[in-house]
Amino acid sequence: MPHSASISFNPILRQRIADRICAQPQQRIPFAEFMALALYDPEQGYYATNQAQIGVTGDFFTSPHLGPDFGELLAEQFLDMWEIMGQPQSFTVVEMGAGQGLVAADVLKYLATRHHDASASDRYSDFWLALNYIIVEKAKALIAAQQRLLQPFQFAPDKVQWMSLEQLPETGIVGCFFSNELVDALPVHQFVVQQGSLQEVFVTVDAESQSLTEVLAAPSTDRLTEYLAWQGIQIDTGYDDGYRSEINLAALDWLTTVVQKLARGYVLTIDYGYLAQQYYSPQRRQGTLQCFRQHGAHSDPYCYLGHQDITAHVNFTALEQLGQHQELLPLGYTQQGLFLMALGLGDRLVTNNTTRDSRQLNEVIRRRETLQSLINPLGLGGFQVLIQAKGLSEGERRQVLQGLQMP
Repeated sequence: MPHSASISFNPILRQRIADRICAQPQQRIPFAEFMALALYDPEQGYYATNQAQIGVTGDFFTSPHLGPDFGELLAEQFLDMWEIMGQPQSFTVVEMGAGQGLVAADVLKYLATRHHDASASDRYSDFWLALNYIIVEKAKALIAAQQRLLQPFQFAPDKVQWMSLEQLPETGIVGCFFSNELVDALPVHQFVVQQGSLQEVFVTVDAESQSLTEVLAAPSTDRLTEYLAWQGIQIDTGYDDGYRSEINLAALDWLTTVVQKLARGYVLTIDYGYLAQQYYSPQRRQGTLQCFRQHGAHSDPYCYLGHQDITAHVNFTALEQLGQHQELLPLGYTQQGLFLMALGLGDRLVTNNTTRDSRQLNEVIRRRETLQSLINPLGLGGFQVLIQAKGLSEGERRQVLQGLQMP
């Protein structure tokens, strides 16, 4: 089905994509390659040029944009993880895809404040001394924004560093690999069912209009059919012609690298998504791909090229199964709302909720609305949380489960 790219787009990025297409023998590229260029081209991609559009007044916002509570509760989670592991001398949090650096800033400020607070317990001071924070980020503009925001914490040697996954220490990380709304933005392959077989979506340039358009052809890699078989999805049974969905091979490659770089500790993944049988439900005929611009959602990735986010929901079954295959044990899978409540968000909801001062009352109401947004099951609270671990003893795993109150 052709799509017009004439509404509003970055002409330089569009030309780069067209040049890439024209350089291919068959004059087409897989949708995953198009999505990678649209979002991550180092000079013209959405994340390279439009970082200021992330936030409450931008194209979309994430949990940390609602205030420091999300990061502060995560700080408590990291502290618990460190204690369960026996308080190792060095504990590294690796945040992958840190956006504007809000989570990192909230985590570090919260822990630094308690480190310097004489009335706080020694556990905060000891953890602060053990903590190192590494950010993995591709976009240079986002790195610059993160470094500006985190400048107050860069006085401590090695407290905050920026690396690629490949640059992480060869000896492996002891700590936690953390991501919030990263996997949904990894480039996905798209497929369409035709007469019971899988056809991949490719992007080409229309000869007459010169606009970007789609064509269907045999899969570019056997990994696509292997993926569906691995997930127990039989598209020749129960799927009508025209059924369309996504396969995120990049997520598998990402997690494989994470497991290789984790010596001992945790992988904490927060994102929106489903288990495989929900993801590939025959009733979800158009898949999960969505685009976001100025808080509006639509399904056309070719308009507003370079000026909109493109995402797809996460298949958490694939992440869990791949992790198990690579010595990464699942510790819990739940909704963000339940996860944050277990970390103490409920206590924050009932604290200081009465006052006679009208100005303070307005602030209390705003704060309660913010906290409720984090746990609203129809919004951010409905995001999924997957915690996996490597190298933990049976006793340590039980402690994590008890602390998280996960099923």
